[in-house]
Amino acid sequence: MNFVSTRIITADVKRLVAFYEAVTGIKLTLYTEDFAELVTEAGTLAIGSTRTLRLFGGDNVASPAENRTAIIEFRVADVDEQYRRLGGLIDGALVQAPTTMPWGNRSLLFRDPDGNLVNFFTPVTAEAIAKFER
Repeated sequence: MNFVSTRIITADVKRLVAFYEAVTGIKLTLYTEDFAELVTEAGTLAIGSTRTLRLFGGDNVASPAENRTAIIEFRVADVDEQYRRLGGLIDGALVQAPTTMPWGNRSLLFRDPDGNLVNFFTPVTAEAIAKFER
């Protein structure tokens, strides 16, 4: 088995596409007005509109902008540089400025326009760096 992707359901695909392109610097592929993907070497972040829920069993399968449990994480080369680069883009959405966590990652936590938590992190201890050398 191989973990492949995480999908965000949203009422505004274009808004989330624009946000994730701005914060990651990666061009998303917009397949239809209802579905887009941000593809990286490690996995894919998919963005689907609420209209796609009908294909999965009905409109009540998921609710957009109500996530309070998951964090979407991106490993970056220098989290402090990303924090400076993002500047005004995440003003008002910042949860935590870059902080070194007990498990060895330096982490920047903010919310996307739908309120989903996004973590940019850089491994900084020898143990954390070794963990990601796969």
